[in-house]
Amino acid sequence: MEQRYPHIFEPLAIKNMTLKNRIVMCPMGSNFGKLSGEMSFEHIEYYAQRARGGVGLIIMENASVDSPTGSNGTTQLRLDHDGFIPRLHKLCEAVHLAEGRIAVQINHAGASASESRTGVQPVSASDVPTKDGGDTPRPLEVEEIYQIVKRYGQAAKRAVIAGFDAVEIHGGHSYLISQFLSPLTNHRDDEFGGSIENRARFLALIAREVREQVGPNFPVICRISADEFLPGGNTLDDCLEYLQYCQEYIDVFDVSAALNASLHRQLDVSYYPDGWRSYMARAVKERYGKLCISVGNYRDPAVAERVLAQGDADLIGIGRGLIADPNWVRKVWYGREDEIRKCISCNIGCAGNRISSNIPIRCTVNPDVVGGDAYLKRQVSKPCNVVVVGGGTAGLEAACTAAEVGCNVFLLEEKDELGGLSVVISKIPEKRRLADFPRYLVQRAAKLKNLYVFTHTKATADSIAKFHPDIIVNATGSKPLLPPIAGLHEHIDRPGGAVKSIQGMIDSLDEFPDDAVGKNVVVVGGGAVGLDVVEFFANRGASCSIVEMLPTIGNGLDPVSKVAFNTMMDEHDVKRLANTALTEVRADRFLVSDEQGEFELPFDYGFVCLGMKAFNPVLEELERAYADDNSAKIVNIGDSNRARRIIEGTEEGRNVLMALEKRGFL
Repeated sequence: MEQRYPHIFEPLAIKNMTLKNRIVMCPMGSNFGKLSGEMSFEHIEYYAQRARGGVGLIIMENASVDSPTGSNGTTQLRLDHDGFIPRLHKLCEAVHLAEGRIAVQINHAGASASESRTGVQPVSASDVPTKDGGDTPRPLEVEEIYQIVKRYGQAAKRAVIAGFDAVEIHGGHSYLISQFLSPLTNHRDDEFGGSIENRARFLALIAREVREQVGPNFPVICRISADEFLPGGNTLDDCLEYLQYCQEYIDVFDVSAALNASLHRQLDVSYYPDGWRSYMARAVKERYGKLCISVGNYRDPAVAERVLAQGDADLIGIGRGLIADPNWVRKVWYGREDEIRKCISCNIGCAGNRISSNIPIRCTVNPDVVGGDAYLKRQVSKPCNVVVVGGGTAGLEAACTAAEVGCNVFLLEEKDELGGLSVVISKIPEKRRLADFPRYLVQRAAKLKNLYVFTHTKATADSIAKFHPDIIVNATGSKPLLPPIAGLHEHIDRPGGAVKSIQGMIDSLDEFPDDAVGKNVVVVGGGAVGLDVVEFFANRGASCSIVEMLPTIGNGLDPVSKVAFNTMMDEHDVKRLANTALTEVRADRFLVSDEQGEFELPFDYGFVCLGMKAFNPVLEELERAYADDNSAKIVNIGDSNRARRIIEGTEEGRNVLMALEKRGFL
């Protein structure tokens, strides 16, 4: 078979390690570890599954070299004691059994640690927090610095003993080494502060110590934030200068970017194109002649192939994309790119769970991050008819899952196209990547011969009864919440009017000018949808205001989206009106009130984005029809249960398996 992507699947030797292809799983915290710092067996399976999926090299998430001070989470892995070697050895065995290779990332969190999680005050180069609201760290004494250097070396030696194929030093992303490198967090006036050479001294000492402990033939990787993307922070040119002090000990540079305050350029938001950071890897590669990993929103194998072919990088790092689809590499190898479950860069279940909530990661598009496709091994024990009402993402996941385990599935969708609200939102240019998920689901459904899709079909109790259902899944979604505010219903989404809901805004996209300079835009509702609207118009030069009843705009957002939206609003001087309520809607202005009283907000375009509410046009009828009839179980999922995020709907769609179990079909 002729391979469409020869550069992706070209083997690569790095010291005593040979990789079967050029795809690297980036290190990403998972919160799958134990409170002790040991790996759980669930954790091992999570990585083994990605190895079976064909990844050339897995760089495991960071392990602390000095706990608790250096830990960045309650379940962070540890490599600061020999007692952690046996379970890590089990991991290496599992990955090697799947013909994969694995490295461990060693790290000290520094000021990115939290006293509420570690029980001790964080330490750093200086007394500068790494993010707004972060703990104020204690500056390290010089003697302590040298002790930590030794601990990096000790951790690297343990990695060799455990059976890892390589080790990665984490020098980026606002962790301790990065805190020394960055002039934003290093205000020292000794040999570890001031000049670039002095700020790089800590990294150089660690790189030398690690090399001495692992020997000359063991691969050493170093992750860097090549550009911090912050005023006064290190630029790419600064990075190229400080790498001279450590490069002789390093075999591969893992070229990432950004700090906590520019998090949306590290865990890229959805509108950044695939591989947008490849120029950074090329710059490092050209300066030092070292192998380089390029990371940054890689989803499309054609982009990865092009970056490798033109010599920008030697390896391609994929992180969230391998949470979304552990079989990305295998699907590309066999020419099944249309089956890839692409990450949509929502950052909810991964970054949101891990950073904000300190709970295990999940994924919006992959409802079982650890188990993967194991459910496909199950099949119904007797004939089963499943009717799914609603073809949004929740309904499609339920329909596909039920069909894949052997049910006869009938999907009824009132509209002409499948995908629901996700398709609607993806029409906003900045949200176009969202369309990848419903597209995947539609393609997945089309390949299932026992899944029958009926579009432009309104469901009723009578029409559903014709399919003799054993399970009825109600997934009719949601609609905009429009409370009884004076003038709202009279003005919203009227032809030729200036007041619109999110649906009205999207229906009118072609009417809005690309250059909106001079236009005044007011958005009521400071949640994700309202911020999406602000982003759309602010990026086009409009003067924007956003109104929110709560004290905080963007309440409940994942940390990446929060940083991205706040950065956008700062850059475009968006007027933020928190603790402010909408009282009346007029044709060209909103009346709002705060603690000072009522005032007017005139607009050229006004948007009311107060959230969504469950939409259940047929559920009540179904519940009456089957109230005294045990022939069918009704399951209400997704937004039609309660308006939430896509991630909850996807999970509930997969949970159709539980309904089948309870009814005795599985």
